[in-house]
Amino acid sequence: MAAITSDVHVEVRRPRRSVVIGVLLVVWVAAYFVLSGIDTLPLGGQETTGFHRWLTENRDFVGQGNIVFDTIRSVVDQLVVLLQSLVSQPSYGRPVPVVGWLGVVAISAYLAWAFGNWKVAVLTAAGLAFVGLQGLWQESMDTLALTIAAVLLSLLIAIPLGIWAGLSNRAFKVATLILDLMQTLPTFVYLAPLTLFFAIGPAAATIATLIYAAPPAVRLTAHAIRSVPPESVEASRSLGSTRGQTLTKVLLPMSRSTVVVGINQTIMAALSMVTVAALIDAPGLGQTVLKALQTLDVGVAFNAGLAIVVIAIVLDRVTTAAGDRPWRTASVRRKVLLGAGAIGVLVAIWFSRTYVWAAEFPSSIGVGSRIAVIAADVTTWVQDVFGGFTYGVRDAVTKGVLNPLEALLTGSPWWLVGAVVVTLAAILGRWKAAVPAVVCIGLLVATGVWQDSMVTLASTLLATVVVVAVGLTLGVWAGRNRRVDLVIRPILDAGQTMPPFVYLVPFLALFGTSRFTAIAAAVVYAVPVTTKIVADGIKAVPLATVEAANSVGSSSWQVISKVQLPVARRAITLAVNQGLIYVLAMVVVGGLVGAGALGYDVAAGFAQSELYGKGLAAGLAIVLLGVLLDRITQAAAPKPHGKGDKQ
Repeated sequence: MAAITSDVHVEVRRPRRSVVIGVLLVVWVAAYFVLSGIDTLPLGGQETTGFHRWLTENRDFVGQGNIVFDTIRSVVDQLVVLLQSLVSQPSYGRPVPVVGWLGVVAISAYLAWAFGNWKVAVLTAAGLAFVGLQGLWQESMDTLALTIAAVLLSLLIAIPLGIWAGLSNRAFKVATLILDLMQTLPTFVYLAPLTLFFAIGPAAATIATLIYAAPPAVRLTAHAIRSVPPESVEASRSLGSTRGQTLTKVLLPMSRSTVVVGINQTIMAALSMVTVAALIDAPGLGQTVLKALQTLDVGVAFNAGLAIVVIAIVLDRVTTAAGDRPWRTASVRRKVLLGAGAIGVLVAIWFSRTYVWAAEFPSSIGVGSRIAVIAADVTTWVQDVFGGFTYGVRDAVTKGVLNPLEALLTGSPWWLVGAVVVTLAAILGRWKAAVPAVVCIGLLVATGVWQDSMVTLASTLLATVVVVAVGLTLGVWAGRNRRVDLVIRPILDAGQTMPPFVYLVPFLALFGTSRFTAIAAAVVYAVPVTTKIVADGIKAVPLATVEAANSVGSSSWQVISKVQLPVARRAITLAVNQGLIYVLAMVVVGGLVGAGALGYDVAAGFAQSELYGKGLAAGLAIVLLGVLLDRITQAAAPKPHGKGDKQ
């Protein structure tokens, strides 16, 4: 307020942030036409900087001969080899694993029945049998062995950390900061640094997977412990229970369902990462998909991708059923049936160790080649019939939107782009967002892959706009209509169980190798999480608020635009934030199918030893982009009401 007289006051209002941002963008575009092509920091695909060459030359200095890293690598390697010997690779002088396919199916179905129910057991047996019929039994077991190794190690670390964070406020705050950072990083980012310490191979792949997969278990275990009613804890302590007894007799049993959800999410994240880790020589289905994508063999990629989806569904259903099962002692009848089932499992294991037909999955009845041929034929048919339309859409969006946006980012001087980004961060979050933006921009320039970073950023921004538009539409619809929510929620859940590689296959068939292929895959990959967050935010709007709007004659659109969306703004901001992170992760993976830029740099770094340093720098650039986008979107979130200037 500015006082003019004792009776007259003039209220000074700041311009709306949207107006200021609009003016900033107009100034940027105008400056681009004047300064285009100056200080753009271009770097060719095979070109490297001194920093890149230094990283390449010193790649072996970090991990080689270090007793700590060598010990960890050896232990993890032995665990993976042990699991592979059990179910996938010839071992101990035998031409087959310790347990053949019949034994694996029997054990898996039995565990699904014991921890879940008979329906899940049937699904498990059918799913594993189908994978074998695809001709991908050994590859699937390699993937499963790596996933199990990573999950076991993840839970060994994550559950105790989650319990600690649940019991200690200080540990919870520290864990939250670290987990927030870890969950903003795309899958590619974990690969390059770990190869410095553990070399390319199963050990590095497993360690990268456990690091990527641990955060959900830590976060949900901590949340479960902190959500136990204080009355239950106080009642336990009043009876003389120690802290350990309270933890084991009250906190953990009452947290069981949520902890199992965390385990479920860890397993899904591990399976997703294990397939991507094929880039650093992780065995299994990821290798099959990667080779098929590199040769543009859609049929083989589809067959292997389908196997990954089947395994994901089986693992998801088993862990979900285990979480839903009541925490109680089994009935006498169930104990008898489980005992009889255990005998049947032992018989199946004996057969699998004795007879070749029960050890090696029969190849004479395989359907994988037929699935691959059908997928290839369907791809050809789709391209012949719809190719004009799909390729037309691709070209129209690329030329009309993507190319101009990319030209603006890559053609502007780096310092101009940096100034715009820092100013935008300052507008949205003041110095708390501006300082991280300055640091990220400076480090992006130092990585030497500025132009590739801008190409990746252009694709990420375009895909995010589409994701937010679709996610808002579906989320509001589902949040306002329970029937719609019941229909699309399982579809969204299924979409979140599929690893990133799998999304590339159908879009490769529709759009060929291009930047647009990665954008389309990123949209489908990110829409589920965005939709679910928006829907939950809309449903959380107080019913009394909505009814008050209806009572004064507001239309449905007015209720949505004037009541529900403003009240749910925090959830919508979170949805945008998560959509951005998911899009970035998928756009980077899209480097394998023609998206180029940072994703290609990382992949090339693994494939060509002389480009290793550049690939490592590109991985760092992906981290910086993720942190930058995360900070800016979080800065846009509405702050709690309190004292402050009127906007």
